[in-house]
Order: sequence, then C-alpha cells, then structure tokens
Amino acid sequence: MTKHTLLALLLSAFIPVAQATPLSTQKISGLKMPESVVQATDGRVFVSEINGFGVDGDGQISVIEAGQVKLFAKGLDDPKGLAIIGQSLYVADNKRILKLAISGTKQGQAEVFAAATAFPVTPLFLNDLEADLAGNLYVSDSGDLKGKGGAVYQINAQGQVRLLISGQQDKRILAPNGLLMDDTGDVLMVVDFASGILYSYNLATKQLLDIAEGFGGGDGVVHHANGSMYVSDWKNGKVFRLDMNAEVTPLVATYQSAADIALTKDEKILMVPDMKAGELDFIVLP
Repeated sequence: MTKHTLLALLLSAFIPVAQATPLSTQKISGLKMPESVVQATDGRVFVSEINGFGVDGDGQISVIEAGQVKLFAKGLDDPKGLAIIGQSLYVADNKRILKLAISGTKQGQAEVFAAATAFPVTPLFLNDLEADLAGNLYVSDSGDLKGKGGAVYQINAQGQVRLLISGQQDKRILAPNGLLMDDTGDVLMVVDFASGILYSYNLATKQLLDIAEGFGGGDGVVHHANGSMYVSDWKNGKVFRLDMNAEVTPLVATYQSAADIALTKDEKILMVPDMKAGELDFIVLP
C-alpha cells in the first residue's frame, strides 16, 4: 500500500459534520498566550490562555460569544489542549487533566480529572487533547520538546490512564503534539513538534506510519469534510493544507506562532490561536 493510498483511506474514515453555527470572523486580540481553541455545539468558543509559561495559577480559559470575550475559568497553570465531551470541557493543564462544566450552575468550576500521579510516569509537558466517539481522551506529552520524554496516552471516562506509545518504544516519537482521532476509533494521527512529521498510529496493530513531513514545529491537526487536513507550524507561524495525495500546501504563513488549530462545527472556518501575538484568527475556508 502506498503512502497516498493509506492517506486516502485514513481521510475517508472521518464523518462529515453538517451543523451550521454562525460565528464572527473578526480577529480577537488581547489574549494572554492563547494555545488551543474549541467550539461547543451551542456556538460558544473556548480558548486556553497560558499567560506566563511555567507560572502556576495565572492561566485561564476564556469564552467567546457573539464576538465578546469573557473570562470562563481562572487559576489554571499552563492550560493548553482542549476537548469537549458532552457538557464538559477538558483541559491539558501542564501535568494534569482538568474537567470543567460548560453548562449548569457549576460552569467554569474546575476539578482534576487525571492528576500527574495517574500517569505511568510523571508528565513533563502535557499538550494536545483529542476525544473519540466512545468518550475516551487522548493526550500528548511533548516531553522536553527536543526529543526526550515524549509520549501519547489514552484516558478513559473514569480518568484511568494508559500509555499508547512513547519515545522509549519508538525513537520517532520525539515531541508529539497535535492529535486527531478518526471516527472508527482505530487510528490516531500525531504530528511531532520536533521533527515536523505527521504520523498515523493504529491502536490495534500498534503500527506507527509516517504520512507527511515538512510541518516545522507541528502543533495542531484537524480534518475537513472536503478530504483535506490542516496542520499548524508553531515555530514558523504557518498553517498547511494536506490533501489526499499527501501534497502539502502552505495556507497562511504570516503568524508569529500558529498553535493548536480547530474547525468550527460547520467546518466553514479554521480557528488559529497565534500565541505570541495574543490573537485568535479566523480563516474562512472555500
């Protein structure tokens, strides 16, 4: 099987989303080191803001509704990856996973879903979060960002953590960052921050296969119903489009640091946190 055939099969395993969620495309400024973004089904957009790297307690989650930015939760450490399951927002917060209600009387209140002690080894740099249709979470530990300590974990609905793959098992796992699970729940896409290579990891066979490369400081990865993937490059401030022929095309190359991207629910807009610029940009897709 060629790389192009494999990519086409992987891309076909995603179910198109057809929910229409109106959203203003006016760039949001004044954010505090925005890292990740996700849209809820009701149209609200949540953004993780690290603020000061390595400074505990100064991180926060903001919510954007009708173009207005409001504080949703504060007192976090270094919040990065976000994922929504049901009415809960999950946050990769430095060395732990937090769970926050996004509806009801306890909105914005954080509880520890998976502490550092729940992991087989103490995490170094928990980064991206992804959810599958069965309610499991997947989180990347980017290690020291240079090639040591990298790993990818699965967390079930009870907060139990198991290792999927690490740099000790496969030397290609350097600093795994962006994650994307296909709708079969079998294949996890992983883009590596250190190598800029996009991999597919089969949970059943435990095979790690390289799909495409050239993504610099690979950060976020998403799939569009048109068959394309979009990958962000934090180091070089770029966003790429990857088609079914594994052709990589720069989409935007003007950001200071394109972090963990996400699509709106109707897939009409690609949301891009520009971390160093303190901005959230919106790319209208054709």
